[in-house]
Amino acid sequence: MRRAAGTARAAATAIALAFAVAGLWAWVDVKVDFDKGFDFKALKTWAWNPGGRGQVFMARTQEDNPEAARKLVEPLIVETVTDEIGRRGLQQASTTPDVLVTYYLLLSNSTSSQTVGQFLPGTTAWALPPFSQSTQSLEIMNQGALVLDLSAAGKVVWRGVAQAQVKMDADDQKREAVLRAAVRDLVRRVPKK
Repeated sequence: MRRAAGTARAAATAIALAFAVAGLWAWVDVKVDFDKGFDFKALKTWAWNPGGRGQVFMARTQEDNPEAARKLVEPLIVETVTDEIGRRGLQQASTTPDVLVTYYLLLSNSTSSQTVGQFLPGTTAWALPPFSQSTQSLEIMNQGALVLDLSAAGKVVWRGVAQAQVKMDADDQKREAVLRAAVRDLVRRVPKK
C-alpha cells in the first residue's frame, strides 16, 4: 500500500512538473532563420565572438544601466549556451572556429490600448460621433528578446530570437528559468550536423 501511495505521489509530481514546464515554455516565443546555402553538417567547432560575447540594449527608463544588466545575465547566457552547444556535438575552439556565437539581449516596454468604439466607423450617417472616445483598456508590458547569432566568415548564417514578457514581480529563479529555457529552445533549433 505504501508503494502504491509513493507511486501515485511520484506520478502527481511528474504531472505537476510537466504542466509547470509547459507553462514556462508558453511564455517564450521563438523564431529562427538561417542561410539555406550554408553547410551546417560541416560544423565541428565554435567560439564566442572575440569582439565581445554580446550586448544588452535597454529602452525602458532614463535610469537603465545596460552594463549592469549585462554583468548580471551574461554569465547565465554564456553557461547555458556553452552547455547546449556542447550537447549538439560542437566543440569549443580557441583558434579558427567554424562559427562565432554572439548574443544580444533587448529589453523594452510596449503598450497596447483600446478605446470605446475603436472598431466602429468614426461617424454615423448624420456625421456626428455616437459617443466620445475614451480609453477602455490600457496595458503596459516589459518585453524582452534574446537574439543568438552564429557567424561564419563575417556573415550571420543562423539567427534565433526568443521573445517573452518580463514580469517585474517574478523572483530571480523564475526569470533565470525562463532565460535558460529560451537559450535551450534556441540552440535546439540550430540545424544538426
